[in-house]
Amino acid sequence: MEDKAVLSRINDLVSEEERLLESSRGPDGLTEADDARLKAVEVALDQCWDLLRQRRAKRHAGEDPDQAHVRDATTVEGYQQ
Repeated sequence: MEDKAVLSRINDLVSEEERLLESSRGPDGLTEADDARLKAVEVALDQCWDLLRQRRAKRHAGEDPDQAHVRDATTVEGYQQ
């Protein structure tokens, strides 16, 4: 996946996240399905950002950025801030 495609996916996910967060502020909050989707979107965003960072690091190191891969949610969500 090219950097542009990853960034496009990030933009799509951010738009969906914003829509869900806006809905959560309403009087009824989120449905159970929307809450689950919000959590899935947050994980997918973390995976996309991780992939983009991997690609940039490989390119900077003179390696092939296409060798970067999406890491599983457990790995990406386990990173320390």
